[in-house]
Amino acid sequence: MDINYVEDVLKNGFEQATINQPNDYEGEVTSTIIRKRNPKQTTKAILCIHGFNDYFFQDIIADEFLKKGFHFYALDLRKYGRSILKHQKLNNVRDLSEYYEDIDSALVIIKDEKNEEVVLYGHSTGGLIITLYASDRKGNELFDSLICNSPFYDFNVPWIQKKTIIPILAFLGRLDATISLPIGFSRFYGKSLHENDFGEWNYNLKWKPHVAPSINAGWVNAIYKGHQRIANGITVNKPLLVLHSLKSVFPKEWSEELFKGDAILNVNDIIDKSKCIRAPQKDVTAVDGAIHDMVLSRKPIRDKVFEVLFEWLDKYLK
Repeated sequence: MDINYVEDVLKNGFEQATINQPNDYEGEVTSTIIRKRNPKQTTKAILCIHGFNDYFFQDIIADEFLKKGFHFYALDLRKYGRSILKHQKLNNVRDLSEYYEDIDSALVIIKDEKNEEVVLYGHSTGGLIITLYASDRKGNELFDSLICNSPFYDFNVPWIQKKTIIPILAFLGRLDATISLPIGFSRFYGKSLHENDFGEWNYNLKWKPHVAPSINAGWVNAIYKGHQRIANGITVNKPLLVLHSLKSVFPKEWSEELFKGDAILNVNDIIDKSKCIRAPQKDVTAVDGAIHDMVLSRKPIRDKVFEVLFEWLDKYLK
């Protein structure tokens, strides 16, 4: 695939390249591959897929994988971060399989760049996407293992809403994907991350705002269909690691509790829905004190997250 790398917004050895994709219902589409090459010779690589209302800025992941002898790659999916175009609605999707072209393209590039062992990593919605992707690419995988960081396997709403309101919204999304709906995620989570508030991380608040823009009903339907597939049982052919926090936290106002658990998803949903996924090797592991994006937890906790992750990879990569 003919692509042209230029210096990335992160600088410090990161490069990016735009990948032109076929047009969709909004018109022109691009995705963006980001890489940081290991100065040492290696044929191992990781590809990171971000979550909802997110993009790749977590250079801590690159640092840790480079230390372990990997080349590092990340992907800003279509309509996110580096890939958002002026005519597009941020985060807009009608079926999660729309992202498969983005992932396929990135994996082909990674293989073309002489990487033989590839880890596919996804956070939150990215974890849901790569799980479905792995199931749909059985027998044609360009990756060797899956790591899901707090995967979005179910809506974090009460049981009765899962059985009533979510299916109704999904049905509306099938009738008219453009219906606009408010988003209900905690605004405090972003404040716990960004250095301008209570966190330690610096990132673009236009690409990852504390309060996500309104979603379309088509987005709800896309996620709902993905969740239904997980709940009905799917199979992946590669080893799977599901990482999650030990507990969820639900503060109604700013609290230090936000640094001690998952403020976005219910970890019990992650545990329960992980049981519906069949894999040749599957580990579902909790890390006490981890936040929703576990690698952005405070240093002692994120050190533990990476320790668990690399111990697992040592077992299942060649």
